[in-house]
Amino acid sequence: MNILGIASPFGHDHSACIIAGGKVVAAAEEERFTRKKHAEGQSPVNAIKYCLKEAGLSPQDIDYIAYPWSLEALREKRGEYFWRTIFKRPSRAYKRFFRNRKSFRQQLNFIATALKECGFDIEKVKIEWVEHHIAHIASSYYLSGTENAGLLSMDAGGEVTSTLLAYGQDKKIYKIKEIIAPDSLGNFYSTMTDYLGFKRSNGEYKVMGMAPYGESGKIDLSHMVWWDDRRKTYFCSDDYVWVERSRRYRKDKVYSRKMVEEFGPPREGDDLAKPYIHIARATQDKLEEITLKLVEVYLRGYLEKHEGRLCFSGGVALNVALNRKLLESGLVRRLWVQPASHDAGGSLGAGVYLAVKLGEPVEEMTHVYLGPAFSNREIEEEIRRYGFRFSYEKDICEKVSQLLYRGEVVGWFQGRMEWGPRALGNRSILGNPTIKGTADKINAQIKFREKWRPFCPSILKEFAQEILKTSHPAPFMTIAFRVNPSWQERIAEVVHVDGTCRPQVVEREINPKFYRVIENFYHKTGVPVVINTSLNRRGEPIVCSPKDALEMFKGSGLKYLAIGDFLVSK
Repeated sequence: MNILGIASPFGHDHSACIIAGGKVVAAAEEERFTRKKHAEGQSPVNAIKYCLKEAGLSPQDIDYIAYPWSLEALREKRGEYFWRTIFKRPSRAYKRFFRNRKSFRQQLNFIATALKECGFDIEKVKIEWVEHHIAHIASSYYLSGTENAGLLSMDAGGEVTSTLLAYGQDKKIYKIKEIIAPDSLGNFYSTMTDYLGFKRSNGEYKVMGMAPYGESGKIDLSHMVWWDDRRKTYFCSDDYVWVERSRRYRKDKVYSRKMVEEFGPPREGDDLAKPYIHIARATQDKLEEITLKLVEVYLRGYLEKHEGRLCFSGGVALNVALNRKLLESGLVRRLWVQPASHDAGGSLGAGVYLAVKLGEPVEEMTHVYLGPAFSNREIEEEIRRYGFRFSYEKDICEKVSQLLYRGEVVGWFQGRMEWGPRALGNRSILGNPTIKGTADKINAQIKFREKWRPFCPSILKEFAQEILKTSHPAPFMTIAFRVNPSWQERIAEVVHVDGTCRPQVVEREINPKFYRVIENFYHKTGVPVVINTSLNRRGEPIVCSPKDALEMFKGSGLKYLAIGDFLVSK
């Protein structure tokens, strides 16, 4: 059975995937092909075409289309949404209550337009509509390799739900608790992201990175988001969180004039400053506090019964500091986070949900290398078009390890592109974590981003427990861990100000070429770790093709690019 999953229902983060015979054979985000961040206002045409080509399928070979949005779910919860929203956003409350058929037609038109352009016969297409948060949960639970676990999905909102707690038993999903927007931890965090000077639905990870510079307790946000013990849920203030347009500080912002009156003008520029670092700290603390309360109240019993296993998804699941807190709480002992937990991951979740529903178990997700790959011939032709100096290397892994040992920063483009927002050794920029100033150099001369932003380490599996003081799996950079104090000085360029890092633990069997680079570097330095950040510049998607990589190389301070078996240099 061949299933095409497509997303997203929200005008951004469009993607496609194909599940064939229970195996995820291809998955990619549209932004990688169009080079427009989040593919806002676009449809996943290029992603669909790529997935079909990679799977060796034609439109006629597709049995079902899976889509992470459900009119049935919208209708079922519209009454609850109406009464929660009517006093905060009357226009939206009425729209969701009375115009759900219009919403359905909009989604159908979005799907039809994309499929027609890809050669599908719309009259013959079978579409399965999957509830948004069920799709998110399926993307983590069904691909985690576990039969029984607690399940959690959190984001800004899907249909009208912002949070879903459930449990998985024998590959079936059972709902426990739903929280309806506008009570939304995702919206709360995005509102604060907006106020702190970053782009909402894009810069939340920057707030997370800023938070450790602040001090807990300096700012009180309990009047914005609070836990209600009697009703066993949380609420968001209508006066602060994603407010009605008439009360916004500016039309293009989602925070209120009241917030500016209380905390002062919104942050501008790239530097760290008070009180903004304390506000970032308070934002992160509040997210962690409420999430831990939800897990304790609704999932504790299931976690205790099933060895502390939690599958987490939705945009909030990309908050690696929160994920560290979940593990440190003692409630969770094994955490599996979908590497593409944002809305782009909905295509994969809808697809695997449908596969399981139709009786076809899906394989465990052990890697994210599901995008396009390019041959040496294709790469060489593109290099010659650009006119760069280059050489063919018999052992590109050894050559790159030599450059890293010398303190050079190297672009690394190999194999199939990663699925999800993290570069995991195929579309990466690599550096030496033992040489002071390497991170500053990458930020200032290559990535052109804020100087305080941390970098991630890629670590050989055999040394991960020693460096991280945990045996917990970490293949996808989805969890932050504390770095062993004995290693913090040795790899200071990948240790954040709070003594943590967001690692990728690299296994030889999963990515042998990248493993060899780190292994060769270890033989030269005694350090089994390299800096690994995504191969892109600030505000751009991660590169997809050789052309993208060479264009990025041309417009940055990178001196070396290892692409296929070629080393390009300036």
